[in-house]
Amino acid sequence: MTVDVQSEVYRAAADRAGLEYGDRAIEGPLRGHHHETYVIPLPPGNTLGAVSRRGKVRERRPGLFGYDRRCFRSEEPLLAALQGRVQRIPEIIEVAPGVLLQGFVEGRTLGRGVLPSRPLSPRHGDQLGQLLAEMAAIKSGEIDVEQICHAEDLAEEGDCAGFLDRLIHFTYERVYQEHGAPYHGLFEQLGVDGTALESMVERAGRLASRPFTLVHGDLHRANFIVDRRGDLWTIDWELALFGDPLYDLATHLHLMRYPERERERICRIWQSSVESARPDATAGWRQDLPVLLAYKQAQSVYTDVIRGALALEQQGGKLNWRKLPRVARRVQLALAGAQEVPGMPAAPTLRQVASAYAQWFGTRSRVTASAP
Repeated sequence: MTVDVQSEVYRAAADRAGLEYGDRAIEGPLRGHHHETYVIPLPPGNTLGAVSRRGKVRERRPGLFGYDRRCFRSEEPLLAALQGRVQRIPEIIEVAPGVLLQGFVEGRTLGRGVLPSRPLSPRHGDQLGQLLAEMAAIKSGEIDVEQICHAEDLAEEGDCAGFLDRLIHFTYERVYQEHGAPYHGLFEQLGVDGTALESMVERAGRLASRPFTLVHGDLHRANFIVDRRGDLWTIDWELALFGDPLYDLATHLHLMRYPERERERICRIWQSSVESARPDATAGWRQDLPVLLAYKQAQSVYTDVIRGALALEQQGGKLNWRKLPRVARRVQLALAGAQEVPGMPAAPTLRQVASAYAQWFGTRSRVTASAP
């Protein structure tokens, strides 16, 4: 984010809080990949509820590519529409006509200070189940919030095969072919091409039909906040959409990296919770879950390879050697996790991944240097 844009977001935060620019009561910017975020005291005379005492103002960082298809134009109107239907989500206040502010959920992220694969506590497992049931109860068309999905991006109600097919094509066409074009040399170094996504289209076509429900789309540890009472709150609804409810389970399992016993427990929580709200919404889920998991595993490879290159690039296109071990480890884990996906290469070693990035950056530097 440029200094000018950051200043604009900071100034907007001050204005909404009724404070002067630079007031120490404004906290931020908070760490985050997609947004510039500031936490502010609520404007005088405004209260959100029993939990929120502060609000947050954020703007999407300019120039960032979205690796996932987005369906709702803005998160705040969606959260406003979900008040009373989904518990423990950020509250919403209208600070001016048409200007909505999210309440800031005080607490810590679920993953802070714990092992990444740590199982959920019984309490948090129950609250996850409640969230899943509440979303499953919301049918397509029940939320009157502006969407930005094009008609060709949307599958017909209950067409889970079409839903996954469109996700696969988005990753292949928009992420790998279009956004990933400058990195195809790096993909080749790692032995990755578009074969894995192409091979998934046929498998997607065999998915069972399930009624579409509201799907969060990004249920991982950093998007769960544990408040001071120990309750679990769900934030960051930017990737929410209406679609196959099984997609949330696949995404959650993929991102949380649970041990096998915990994965099975979470599956049982998902099944019982979704069935309690929509008995027909779990049809064929045991057979279809591996297909959706394979898509998430493949998607991670394409996105992590590109994100790794972006994270390693310094001014002038040079490689940041200090960051290389951490980035190489992330990409190596993504490739190792996708071993069961047809079309993916054999898992490389950490050294091989680091070498691929080093060679690719070296080739780019030589090409740039020889350019007229």
